[in-house]
Amino acid sequence: MKRFISPIFFILMIVGIIGLLKYEHAGPDPYSGMHELRATVTSVDNAALVEMGTARIGGQHVTAILLEGEAKGQTVTGVNQLTGQPEMDEIFHPGDTILMAVRINDGKAVEARAVNQYRQGWELALFGLFVVILLIYARSIGLKALFSFITSFYIIWKFFIPGLLGGGNPILLTVVTLTLLTVVIITCVAGLTRVTVVATLGTLSGLLLALTLTLFFGEKLKMAGMTAPFATMLIFSGHYTLDLLDIFYASVILGASGAAMDIAMDVAASMNEVLDKKPDITRNELIKSGFNVGRMVTGTMTTTLLLAYSGGYLTMLMLFVTKGTSFTRMLNFKLVAAEIFRTLVGSVGLVLVAPITAILAGFILCGFQKSKKEDCSN
Repeated sequence: MKRFISPIFFILMIVGIIGLLKYEHAGPDPYSGMHELRATVTSVDNAALVEMGTARIGGQHVTAILLEGEAKGQTVTGVNQLTGQPEMDEIFHPGDTILMAVRINDGKAVEARAVNQYRQGWELALFGLFVVILLIYARSIGLKALFSFITSFYIIWKFFIPGLLGGGNPILLTVVTLTLLTVVIITCVAGLTRVTVVATLGTLSGLLLALTLTLFFGEKLKMAGMTAPFATMLIFSGHYTLDLLDIFYASVILGASGAAMDIAMDVAASMNEVLDKKPDITRNELIKSGFNVGRMVTGTMTTTLLLAYSGGYLTMLMLFVTKGTSFTRMLNFKLVAAEIFRTLVGSVGLVLVAPITAILAGFILCGFQKSKKEDCSN
């Protein structure tokens, strides 16, 4: 019976967190009083649209049938306002399932506005595929990983982001959030073991050193928080007092934290496995093994960061090549400098995590009182 307690606990916690997220977003928007409902487009009127190259501006009038809510089955007409920004605007066609913001009075839809294509169904399908594959392969560990995944999202969404919007110190909030996330994620996967202690301390030590480098080199490189996506829109939404530079620094460390946890766990778990298979190994030999594992992992992980960040700005790099921009000018361009800074600080943090974790594991797994000539089994 004991072995079923843990899976049941994690399943109940996952269901509870998802339920909280769904409950908090139920009902009308507290600011506008509009319900966001699925609808099927029956017809569109593009007479008011003006084409400007690849962009369009103006209003598209969309007629659709509501698929849910009090006004289910009613036909509404709303405007799809286009601003000339292709990365934000959407054009709807008959037969599309879309999300509409609808105001309802006494069960009757009195006002509507077209918002986006409804993608949530296929997003849930993709998430379901991820869950199935994860559980088939990793079984109980996969269930714990799923719990840590959802819990991490909840912590960021309900604690970290509201804290930033509320004017909290971004650096302090990042330290607290990453400490909480690291403990939750690693404990979920490895349980309350010495491996958990090693991986947690290794991760946090590396990230704190990376944070120090972030603050130092950020000032030297004259970084600007306005390089972050939607930063300008956030400011003009009324958050004039936000420290966007510190928020940018927070995003750098947060972005590197996942890879740092991976490396710390890889090194700690590998060293623990070596110790289990060879209990007579000395501390120095165990640390050396940890260093070897760390070198292999960091060798690929740093490149992973480069590919992840460059992939997000692929079109910008293509534009530089098209315009024949010099390499020197490209390196000094604000957006490129911000991504180079993000990649290199994250990479330095990853490289530091591996040896720190190996040294900590040598002492924690073998014990602090063992001399270098004694094996870890005594």
